[in-house]
Amino acid sequence: AIIGMACRFPGEASTTEELWEQLSEGTDAIRSVPKNRWSIPPEEAYLSQGGFIEDIAGFDSGFFELSPKEAISLDPQQRWLLEVTWEALDHAGIAARTLHGSHTGVFVGISHADYAHRLDMDQRLHEKGYIGTGNAHFTAAGRLSYFLGIQGPCVAVDTACSSSLVAVHQACHSIRDGSCRTAIVGGVQLLTSPDSSIYLSQAHALSPQARCRSFDAAANGYVRGEGCGIVILKPLQQALEDGDQILATIEGSAVNHNGHTSGLTVPSGLAQRDVIRQALRNSQVDAEQIIGIEAHGTGTSLGDPIEAQALGEIFARSHSSSSPLLVSSIKSYIGHLEAAAGIAGLIKATLQLQKRQFLPGLHFEQPNPHIDWETLPIEVCQESVCWDTFAPNQSIGVSSFGISGTNAHVILSEHRG
Repeated sequence: AIIGMACRFPGEASTTEELWEQLSEGTDAIRSVPKNRWSIPPEEAYLSQGGFIEDIAGFDSGFFELSPKEAISLDPQQRWLLEVTWEALDHAGIAARTLHGSHTGVFVGISHADYAHRLDMDQRLHEKGYIGTGNAHFTAAGRLSYFLGIQGPCVAVDTACSSSLVAVHQACHSIRDGSCRTAIVGGVQLLTSPDSSIYLSQAHALSPQARCRSFDAAANGYVRGEGCGIVILKPLQQALEDGDQILATIEGSAVNHNGHTSGLTVPSGLAQRDVIRQALRNSQVDAEQIIGIEAHGTGTSLGDPIEAQALGEIFARSHSSSSPLLVSSIKSYIGHLEAAAGIAGLIKATLQLQKRQFLPGLHFEQPNPHIDWETLPIEVCQESVCWDTFAPNQSIGVSSFGISGTNAHVILSEHRG
């Protein structure tokens, strides 16, 4: 059971309610790079625009028992994780201090460490603060467990773009095997250096127009974004016994790898089909119940057709042109949050199940001609779709595929207790 969630996403969505308002109004959160990040000629759109959060400096160090000296060296990704975790626990009705000594788990997707790189080598050598513990991935997770005094599994996950959805998968397994009874799960990404964007552009991954045009004919890459999302998980029966709010249930999940393809970063349609089929088997949810997919949908000329073909083949028997599988991607609103992309999609899917409404993506004008729309039983959602209040429980699949080949899929269902 998902019993609480919180976020910091582009478009100044600092709560899930603000995120829903932004998505339902069709607000494009891509903007110019804040002046305090880096200086790039405006003609380089992939470097001068993105999904940014304005305030990355504000932080109450005293509240989180950190000295000002330690806080200065602390990667804002770790600051966000502390703040958003506190808010997610509050949303779940859990007083953070009551977790002390419990076997609560922490699972965090995190890939980049731009903040430390703002210092040159000489500055790093002479930095007398906490630059090591303030910027390492392992302490991003460990700091949460330390601050809360919890003793369950504590894992930082880096599988690139699929990191946070892999973290969800690992958390579910830890709950099922009894390693923890409550799990804090999420992902985080911060952009304070242009370096990774330059490398990704050289690999032809980024859109020159700085927009994610998921499944569109003009799809030519993605735009990067930053943010943080956290969900609180519990066993469903325990949540029912505790009287918790249940925002949605995670029915099942799966993780795999592409194996050997024509290139390290080339996606595999076969692996994508396999991971979704395995998630369906693990969840014991009928394919007919899947109303839609929160797609990976980066808006790349290679990736979108592969993903669409895989979905079409999986749902060929359960859906049709008259009752298609709906697809959309939050990336078209806020950009690709990479390590936090999966948790952003999961939060969006959870909100859609709560509102019983499937939302369209942005920037879809002409269907990608490399996708066989005539025969595949899928449809890019172009306007909000509400499903009948009295329909059987509906489910949404969430996909996240890493650039190094690790794929994850999670099946969410609405809870009607």
